[in-house]
Amino acid sequence: MPNLGAPELIIIALVILLLFGATRLPKLGKSMGQSIKGFKDGLGDVGDDDEIVDVKRDATAETKDDAKAS
Repeated sequence: MPNLGAPELIIIALVILLLFGATRLPKLGKSMGQSIKGFKDGLGDVGDDDEIVDVKRDATAETKDDAKAS
């Protein structure tokens, strides 16, 4: 894969400017930043706590089912 130099990046930036326009670029950048931040926050929230709660619920449900069967 070829390296992107300054001329290539300038051309890409100009194409993006032509496609979206100067007034919509700040809004686009802000929304992308918020999306990335939300994604990172979501990744940080994932943990073993949810799995532990689910295991406890399953174990509680099994003991209740066993008590009813007896």
